[in-house]
Formats: sequence, C-alpha cells, structure tokens
Amino acid sequence: MDLGRVGLWQYQLDQVPSAQSQEVAAEIEELGYGAIWIPEMVGRESFVNSTLLLSGTERIVIATGIASIWARDALNANSALHTITEAFPDRFLMGLGVSHQVMVEGLRGHDYSRPFSAMQAYLEAMDNGMFTASPPTTDTHRVLAALGPRMLALAAERTDGAHPYFIPVEHTAFAREQMGPDAKLYPEQAAVLETDPAKAREIARGHMSMYLTLPNYTNNLKRFGWTDDDFADGGSDALVDAIVAWGDEAAIAERVAAHHAAGADHVCVQVLPAEPTAIPMDEWRRLAPALLG
Repeated sequence: MDLGRVGLWQYQLDQVPSAQSQEVAAEIEELGYGAIWIPEMVGRESFVNSTLLLSGTERIVIATGIASIWARDALNANSALHTITEAFPDRFLMGLGVSHQVMVEGLRGHDYSRPFSAMQAYLEAMDNGMFTASPPTTDTHRVLAALGPRMLALAAERTDGAHPYFIPVEHTAFAREQMGPDAKLYPEQAAVLETDPAKAREIARGHMSMYLTLPNYTNNLKRFGWTDDDFADGGSDALVDAIVAWGDEAAIAERVAAHHAAGADHVCVQVLPAEPTAIPMDEWRRLAPALLG
C-alpha cells in the first residue's frame, strides 16, 4: 500500500450528496494526494462511505480516521476489512480507535471504563474472526488512533502502525521513539491557509475548542508541557500555533516537513476553511504544488 508522503484529512465530503463527494475525491486524486482520510461520528457510516469513495476513484487510498470500535463488533469489522480490500486491493486502510468517553457512553451507551483492554480484545477478536467469502489478493491494513505509550506500543505490535490526531510535531518524534523504526506513523496536521495571525487563530480556535474538552487529547498534551491555562478559551496562542499550522503555502509545507523529519511516513493535512462545512477545494488546489512537489 502506497499512501504517498501527504494526504488529506477531511469531514466536509459528508456535507454533500455521495455522488458529489465521489467527484471531489476524484479531483483530489488527480491533484496527486496519496490518501483521503474520513472520520466517523454521527455522519456517514465509515466503511460504506469508504466503498463509495473508492468506487469513484482509481488509485487513491481511502483511510478511516478513525472508525470507532464501539460502532460495530470485531467480526463485522474484520469482514468489512476483507470485503473492501478484496474489491479494492491495496487501497483501503482501516483506522480503528477507542474514541472518547462522552461519545462512547453518551452517544452509544457502552462502558468506557477500560478502553485499552477493549482495544486489545477487539484486535484479538478481529484476528480470530471467520471470513468465508472470496478473500482479498493483497494484505489487509490497519492502524490505531494512538497517543500514549501503551496504545502506541499496541499499534506497533498488532497493526501497521499509528494515526495520531490533534498533536504537535513533538508528539511525532515521541511516537516514533515509542514504536521503533518499522511501524508506520501517519499523523494528522490541521492547517489554515491564512497569513493574518488574528484571522488564522480565530479559525483555528473554532476547530480546537471542542477537542480541548476531551481528556484523551488534553492529557496527551500535558506530556509535552502544556497546562490547563493553555486549554482555556479555545487555546493559548502558543498552543494554537503548535496544533494548527497557519500562513501561506510555504508555511504549511514547512510544518508537514517537520513531521516527516520527526519520523512520520505520511502526513494527513486537515485544511480548516473559514466556513467549517465548506469543501476547501481551492485551498487543496493551492497547497498541492507545495506539499506534493
């Protein structure tokens, strides 16, 4: 599987009809991006959506970032992994994660008391799951949403690697050290294509405010010296600048290059438009030469 050096992480394709999302995905492919990362929360079902986007494209990888282990049982996930890989060899990457307590217990009604143990059991059940349909002709591929040492180690031991989200560059170096040289590392990097500091940080804070209420992310950031004061009011300027790259095309490319230098194999860039639900096609076009050249 070849994801290339840079892909796009986005949620905006959920906001348009599926046929239109396929057309946009085809243009992203033509621009040269290596992968499209799609989320799962209360929008389109991630594996069905992956199949729709794969059907509308020819080469690009579709990756789930991240499919929740609480949304379906492990046997179903294993079947989906094999079914999609058989239909689209080397083009589907299943990202799995434990999500967050408020979403797991509040939205889905599951018990979130032992998320790490739940992930261990889920991977074991997937690996032992039966699949009696026509098998894929290529290997299947999984990664884990991983931030802390235990989940990073599990990602390296039981899957292709990790897809850390909402992290500074320092975390990429930390993850590479924790996982060793062989595991794949695919961090997400949020970006605002805006050179005015006030405007850029306003857009960034609109994106960050919800994530800064989630302990998984704030506890991870505390590993790198950030404090509760940095999490207040959508994030301190220093934290905003560490989490969200902003500026012109060269500034965004510089941040992506920093992740690669820190050990990333592939960086999925999440462009934050001024209107959150708008498809940032113009920004993706502008960034392609700088990121892919």
